[in-house]
Amino acid sequence: MSELRIERSYDAPPERVFAAWTSPEVLRRWWAARPDWTSPEAEVDLRVGGRYRLAMSNTEGETHVVGGVYTEVAPPERLAYTWAWEEDASSESHVTVEFRGDGGRTTVVITHAGFTSERLRDEHASGWDGCLDNLGRRVLEA
Repeated sequence: MSELRIERSYDAPPERVFAAWTSPEVLRRWWAARPDWTSPEAEVDLRVGGRYRLAMSNTEGETHVVGGVYTEVAPPERLAYTWAWEEDASSESHVTVEFRGDGGRTTVVITHAGFTSERLRDEHASGWDGCLDNLGRRVLEA
């Protein structure tokens, strides 16, 4: 099994970044893998055992939906959850997001584990990079 790790820092406190990651209203502003994609749906039941469902739509009108169950909720330091695309629920993986504060800055560390191939890992790395760019551009720098 393959895993990826991505780090990104923002000029925002951990509480604000954690809230952006867990508020359906804010997730709809940034959860998309490309700058010109949209985020039409976000559902969050923020508790261990609670479910989430996030959708992103590309410019051709195709919508991709991911969902899972929260396995750890520790605001504002850590969030962990299962991850499965609705179009291929057989390939479940696991995501851990750490929000490391340093003064007024936060470093987000994503560890996404359980990929069945390097190709899937690399595709997700590209998607995560796009999402993190949108988080900065559309929410934290706005």
